[in-house]
Amino acid sequence: MTEEKKSATGNQKADENKNTGDFEKLLEEHTLSVPQPGETVKGEVISTSSGEVRLDIGGVLVGVVRGPELYEESEEYADLKPGDKVEATVIEQENEKGELELSFRFAGQEKAWETLRDAYKNKKSIKVKIIDSNKGGLLAAFKQIHGFLPVSQLAPENYPRVSGGDKGKILEKLNSFVGKEFEVKVITLDEEEEKIIFSEKEAWNENQKDVISQYKVGTVVEGKVTAITDFGVFISFGEGMEGLIHISELAWQRIDNPGDLFKVGDTLKAEIISVDGAKIFLSAKKLVKDPWEGVEKKFKEGQVVKGTILKINPFGLFVQLDEDIHGLAHVTQLDLAPGQKINEVYKANEEKEFEIVSIEPEKHRLGLKVPSDKAEKKDVKEDKKEKAEEKAEEKSEKTDDKEEQKEVSAKPAEEK
Repeated sequence: MTEEKKSATGNQKADENKNTGDFEKLLEEHTLSVPQPGETVKGEVISTSSGEVRLDIGGVLVGVVRGPELYEESEEYADLKPGDKVEATVIEQENEKGELELSFRFAGQEKAWETLRDAYKNKKSIKVKIIDSNKGGLLAAFKQIHGFLPVSQLAPENYPRVSGGDKGKILEKLNSFVGKEFEVKVITLDEEEEKIIFSEKEAWNENQKDVISQYKVGTVVEGKVTAITDFGVFISFGEGMEGLIHISELAWQRIDNPGDLFKVGDTLKAEIISVDGAKIFLSAKKLVKDPWEGVEKKFKEGQVVKGTILKINPFGLFVQLDEDIHGLAHVTQLDLAPGQKINEVYKANEEKEFEIVSIEPEKHRLGLKVPSDKAEKKDVKEDKKEKAEEKAEEKSEKTDDKEEQKEVSAKPAEEK
């Protein structure tokens, strides 16, 4: 009997211990852990109004988001409805009503930074809104985090190519982007300095990879002139593609100003001569027969020809012999007198005779000089001029001698 009692007592204690353990475990599972300030919590929207949003946090706490912490600028928090699941950051454990004081702004900013970090690390594209502009580029915002989009990082279609580089017109173009969304990549991210640099060009390059791969060197394209600069002409073609025809590739003859030959909107055909990443370089002159082919049949060394002076440089004259062939008369071939300046003797648009001294068709070069007979005539004239000056000097000296003799013979008479 004693053994049975002991056994019953032992079983009873074991059951009590088990029940106690279960209760403690149950209590531990349901003990409320109040979130600390700075922690992010998930909640379900209970109600919304113009001034606040109330959230149910885990079925045991109520949180409230008020005023500027609503972060309505973000799409995620702009149109909340009862039942929506959202995240918020705790800014106060207990307000005047015993509720958690929460912020969508902190949570939203942290999520935005996470997105930016991921975009920077993994070279992902994101969308930003342009909020302002200056002469250097565009101020862009991602979820209220501001960054800068330099002019140099704009996609070809948005790059402000303005003839003459007029700063006022460039800024006017940049201002037209305010309020628009651009797809960009993050190329600089410094959280400590809060420095973020965006690139629309990088995002554009990636999007155009497949399109660009379709274009090879030698492909002929047709497009419209989108911009004219001092160094060439830009044309758009295909699916949002753009290429540059450098001034040296516009025509076989010398061109000083592309604007003299082309205007925005003109249609041009050109051949692709180089593809460098997303940059496409074109040539219009390659589609036209090279006028220097067979130039020796038209012009010969020693031949005297008439030419129009196109441009005067310190090193010589650029001369047009016909519509396609231009030559250079170097300053050393112009028979200038010592100290004489080239622009004192020659003027632009004047027609003069020149002698051909060299022809290099493969290099598109033709050398000119003042014709020999002209130089000889010039030397004869200079000789005559020098002789006349010498005679005048001799005459002047003789006159001076006679005057001196008169003065000497007059002196004794005066003394008497």
